[in-house]
Formats: sequence, structure tokens, C-alpha cells
Amino acid sequence: MQIERPPPMNQAIKLPESSATARVPDDARVVGMGRQVLEIEAAAVAALARRIGPEFCAAVALILESRGRVVVSGIGKSGHIARKLAATFASTGTPAYFVHAAEAVHGDLGMITRDDVLIAISNSGENDELLTIVPLVKRLGGKLIAITGNETSSLAQEADIHLDARVDQEACPLNLAPTASTTAALALGDALAVALLDARGFGADDFARSHPGGALGRKLLTHVADVMQVDVPTLAETVLVPVALAAMTKGGMGMAVILDAAGNVTGIFTDGDLRRAMERLGDLRAMPVNEVMTRNPRSIAPRRLAVEAVEMMETNKINQLVVKDDAGVLCGALNMHDLFRAKVV
Repeated sequence: MQIERPPPMNQAIKLPESSATARVPDDARVVGMGRQVLEIEAAAVAALARRIGPEFCAAVALILESRGRVVVSGIGKSGHIARKLAATFASTGTPAYFVHAAEAVHGDLGMITRDDVLIAISNSGENDELLTIVPLVKRLGGKLIAITGNETSSLAQEADIHLDARVDQEACPLNLAPTASTTAALALGDALAVALLDARGFGADDFARSHPGGALGRKLLTHVADVMQVDVPTLAETVLVPVALAAMTKGGMGMAVILDAAGNVTGIFTDGDLRRAMERLGDLRAMPVNEVMTRNPRSIAPRRLAVEAVEMMETNKINQLVVKDDAGVLCGALNMHDLFRAKVV
């Protein structure tokens, strides 16, 4: 038997001819098509917003009253939307997971309990796999919310609550590929998740606890105390500028904190202060540091979020912050480099 070998790496592979004739795209046509898609999908979502009413409120109430979890299911493109919505629910305070409709009929249905709420997504509302599992879920005592584009469909009729996600047309010029319909289902699911978030009083700290490993978690969970430096060079107001410069250089923060006789913070001495003083006064060797320091520097409490320190620095166009507790006692200091290292910027 002769085995057909693949062509050498330097030889082009002949692709099968397409029924469509390839042509160099016209920029105006490409831009027009892109805009048309976005306009059709935007119109679909706007129409959806106008239809939100009692059924939507009932769906929110049903999920809030449930003692179980939200199970989101679909197949095909609707399955991708369902998977995303399950993740959105879970990260915004509503325990949820995704079950593929085809897998559910082959064993995964056992994951669903009588206390759960099933959200089934199908544009036609006639998907065989979903229609197979719906009676079984209802027999368990579970509740069903259907998101479909056809209120007279079998799935809509079986549902305890039907959310109408119909669209006038798909954005696909053939009116075949799920485009506007999947966008509508996604938007409606997002609206449901956010309404539940609001009803539960889910806040930024709750969101951060759901996202501890990412940039959001770092921004919402990292406090000033976590990133500040505690070994900060401190100097008396009477020391001379050369001494302050040596301490600032050794400290490696680009600043030194100036204290009065009682140990209270009265100012900071920074690289910027040094440059400005040299331009204005010239010889600084006999100059006390309190003559050139920045008085009453900006400060922040250690319990505040690090992202608040970033905002304060950017708003006031500064690179360093003194950290003081509620009694005004010096705890440390931080600069923009500390925040960069903590990845909150």
C-alpha cells in the first residue's frame, strides 16, 4: 500500500477551492459592514431594555429566594453564552456553575438539586437536549428560567419564568449566524447578574474576594500597610542640607521625613526640593533643611487602599506619601516605585 506523504516544508499546500470568490476588500465596504453589525446589535439590546418588566423582577426574586445555586445551560453558541454568564453570576455574589446541555443528559444532570434554579438559554427555544433535561429538573423540584427568542416555543412554555430575548434580525448579512441573538442573551444575563448584585448589596470588597489573584484583587485588597516602607530616614529640622542629602541617598526612597522636637512630622525633603533650592539659592551647604523642605506633606493612613495612594499621588502630582496613623504618628512612607512593585498601578 502506498502512503501519501505530506508535501515538503518549502512547498505550498494547495487548499480546496472555495465556492466564494476571494477579492481584495474595499475599505469603505469593510467599515460599512462593521458599523452595520454594531448598529444592529445595539438596536437589539436597546429593544431588550424596553421590554424589561415584571418577568425580569420575578426572575430576580426567584433566584434571591432560592436556597441552592444557579445552573446555567445551553448548547452551541448559546452554550458559550451560558458559560460566560455562569462565571459572571459566580463572581458577582450569586453562586452559579455551567452545565453543558448535551453532557447533562449523559450524567451531569446529577449535579442539579431541587434547590437550584436552572437558566436555560436557546434562541429557538426548541433545542432537543434542553427539552430533554427540563422535565427531569422540574420533577426534582427545581425552578426554570428560560431565555429564548420565541415566547411560544416549547422551552418558554415549560419555564416558570420566560425572559424574552428576541431580535428582529441577526447581524450576519445571511441572517443565519447567531450574532445579535447571542449578544441579546448575553446582555440580558448580565442585566440579571447586576440586578442580583445590587439586591444583595454586593460591594467592591466582596468583588475583590472573588478575584484575589488578578489585577482587580490586587487593587481592591492591597492596603497601604502592605506596600509602605517602615525604615524611613527621619531627620531633625535643624540638620544641614548636606546631612539631609546623605540620609536621603542612603534611604533609597528619594525622600527623608523631617520631624520637630516632639517627633511630629513637619515636612519632607525630596530630590525635587533639592533641585529647586539649588536653582533658587545656589550654595546650600550651610542651609538648615527646614528652610528648603516641603512643609505639611500629603499623608495617608496605613489602613487605606494602595489604589487610593495612587489616586492621591496622581491628583497632586507627587511621587511620595508619608504614612501616618489616626493619631498622626509616623508609620512609614511610600513612593510610586513601591506601588509599581505591588502591581497596583
